[in-house]
Amino acid sequence: MATMATMVSAFPSTSAFQLPTSNPSPSTLALITTTSTAISFNRRKPKKTRNLLIRASSRMIEKETAETHRPDTFLRESDGVSSDQDVGANSVRVRFEKMIREAQDSVCAAIEAADGGGKFKEDVWSRPGGGGGISRVLQDSGVWEKAGVNVSVVYGVMPPEAYRAAKPANAADNGNLKPEPVPFFAAGISSVLHPKNPFAPTLHFNYRYFETDAPKDAPGAPRQWWFGGGTDLTPAYIFEDDVQKNACDKFDPSFYPKFKKWCDDYFYIKHRDERRGLGGIFFDDLNDYDQEMLLAFSTECANSVVEAYLPIIERRKDLPFTDQNKAWQQLRRGRYVEFNLVYDRGTTFGLKTGGRIESILVSLPLTARWEYDHKPEEGSEEWKLLDACINPKDWI
Repeated sequence: MATMATMVSAFPSTSAFQLPTSNPSPSTLALITTTSTAISFNRRKPKKTRNLLIRASSRMIEKETAETHRPDTFLRESDGVSSDQDVGANSVRVRFEKMIREAQDSVCAAIEAADGGGKFKEDVWSRPGGGGGISRVLQDSGVWEKAGVNVSVVYGVMPPEAYRAAKPANAADNGNLKPEPVPFFAAGISSVLHPKNPFAPTLHFNYRYFETDAPKDAPGAPRQWWFGGGTDLTPAYIFEDDVQKNACDKFDPSFYPKFKKWCDDYFYIKHRDERRGLGGIFFDDLNDYDQEMLLAFSTECANSVVEAYLPIIERRKDLPFTDQNKAWQQLRRGRYVEFNLVYDRGTTFGLKTGGRIESILVSLPLTARWEYDHKPEEGSEEWKLLDACINPKDWI
């Protein structure tokens, strides 16, 4: 039986990528594939450049159109065939969309089964420029306070300055790029699961794929692609057996230590000097490994959710708890809200540029709590959780 750490190590904010623009910045691209955890191209970029790109992209937000049924695919009819090889149904775009659609179905089915009565509300949407998505939310049910599992497949065009800013440092560049827009493709799955029982942890995961076509009239300029994603665990109480198994080594022994630190650094609440939760893994704009290996890695990560997380929920969902336990959970949910609204790049960008608000804020819990100058008693279970958030541990 896989533990939570199998998932954390195999694959970590949430909303489902529903803010495509016709001229997106790196931050917009982040929002396209997760409105809760940005694809952090801009972590390498000066703040002035990031703000300029955000202002440029926010002028042209393409609104979604509600659909009455789920299509078999959100890909364009011509997709799956690239300029350099005819790969048809075996293209990364085709396989990645298939993976995230299947993962959404399996996770939602398992969440409903664990609840024993609640059903997801589903919204299907499309965009004039191509692509679309499926948003599913279950809230205030028997087991779940709020559970969101969203997918999207999006096409767009980014300005050349955004392409240069987003392009990984190791990407080839012949120096002949003309100042013209660059077509892009982005797809992803993103989820946040907030259980009601304070002894059951919140889970957040997302996996995404991004691709650009080479600019025209730029001989030798390659198609660029990136993978990103991860999983992070946010409990109110520590159960170490939930986070003690490492599955990253199956793909590369360097993944877990590198992605664990990346996760701890990203989910840092600066004004509290603590992390949002116990961590997990997090990776972004990753393309310095074999593409097929990274696709397999992302697929295994997404497919590990049910096996790793749902047994934890089954063990904890019916445990008795006190008002004190619930109040502590609500205080930690307050930290979740603080991080998402103050620091999360995708969320803050979406709020500034008029994105689909229900998708942007789907990661937030229904309830949270703030108390003035609250300090848990030293040595208590609450104190142990806070100490682990202030001083990150290697749980493996």
